Amino acid sequence: MVPEYVITRAETLDIARRLHAGNPNLPLVLRLIENTGVRKRHIIQPIEKTLAHPGFEIRNRIYEEQAKARLPEVVRQALDNAGLREREIDVIVYVSCTGFMMPSMTAWLINTMGFRYDTRQIPISQLGCAGGGAAINLARDFCAAHPGTNALIVSCEFCSLCYQPTDDDIGSLLSDGLFGDAVAAAVVRGSGGSGMSLERNASYLIPHTENWISYAVKSTGFHFQLDKRVPTTMKPLAPALRDLAAAHGWDASDLDFYIVHAGGPRILDDLSTYLEVDGHAFRHSRATLTEYGNIASAVVLDALGRLFAEGLVAEHGRGVIAGFGPGITAEMAVGTWTHDHTHEPAAAQSRICANPLARNGGVAGSRLATGGTPFPTLDNHRTATAS
Repeated sequence: MVPEYVITRAETLDIARRLHAGNPNLPLVLRLIENTGVRKRHIIQPIEKTLAHPGFEIRNRIYEEQAKARLPEVVRQALDNAGLREREIDVIVYVSCTGFMMPSMTAWLINTMGFRYDTRQIPISQLGCAGGGAAINLARDFCAAHPGTNALIVSCEFCSLCYQPTDDDIGSLLSDGLFGDAVAAAVVRGSGGSGMSLERNASYLIPHTENWISYAVKSTGFHFQLDKRVPTTMKPLAPALRDLAAAHGWDASDLDFYIVHAGGPRILDDLSTYLEVDGHAFRHSRATLTEYGNIASAVVLDALGRLFAEGLVAEHGRGVIAGFGPGITAEMAVGTWTHDHTHEPAAAQSRICANPLARNGGVAGSRLATGGTPFPTLDNHRTATAS
């Protein structure tokens, strides 16, 4: 789900020209923003308020207020899509890199929405855009370790609250025209549901790249830092995707669906080249980028929701989900698409609600289900999402 305030690419370019007219790098920045392919983005406040900086304390207060106002709806949608009630959720994985709360938002969700008081809490705050993939992997691993349990994934990214008026280097200005705001939720079911059955996952960190995507934490808040080498990272990460698929007996060039984090168009173009896959395979990720911009950890959940809505993946279709972020880190999962089998033996139904995910190590896969629109569920292993 995206907020109601919209800023178009044309408006972004006009603002950049007005605020940074004297910047010698402005012509380059304008070309880079044009080439992102982002048509529009959604933000939680009118653009006039977004461009002002009331201080880190107030911004973080806005983050908390807006999160509490917007998250319950997508959580309920994800649960509905997964066919579950709040009391059937055993763990909540909350992922966000654009605000900070302690206790985590998970505590508020449990107290406010009727989740059991023994619900486990797993907050993820420092994996950036890779957080969406990491949340799916953690949820799947929890359900695999505790058969029959269900996991809720919640993503909350208000990237506009990280805008810093005084940061005018190329990376910062490009980011100002790339990132958007969104909230999303997904369910990984231990049994039942339809979607992607999560069968195997992995992480990979490119050595000595920890400064390529980072925050400088200052009195004014989070200052996003982006190295110009980031767009080249698919060359070392594509082999990691190939290795994960190969360990599962699959060829990464010959899968039925690809859900990957769209940090920018170069990421998708390079993956198409290095995995030897037609660019059309990344249409869902590219659509998210075009319509919403880079919405950080929520990208993979939104793209997954688009895959559900399209409804073209056949039974036993094979696919991959991958999130990329600071580290430079890749969080990856492979699995098989499974439609709900109402007569399937209970022992064989471990799915993430929202999209069915297959079995792993003898444990039925989790399925992921998403919220926001009436998408299916994922299975542990299957997932259903709401965004």
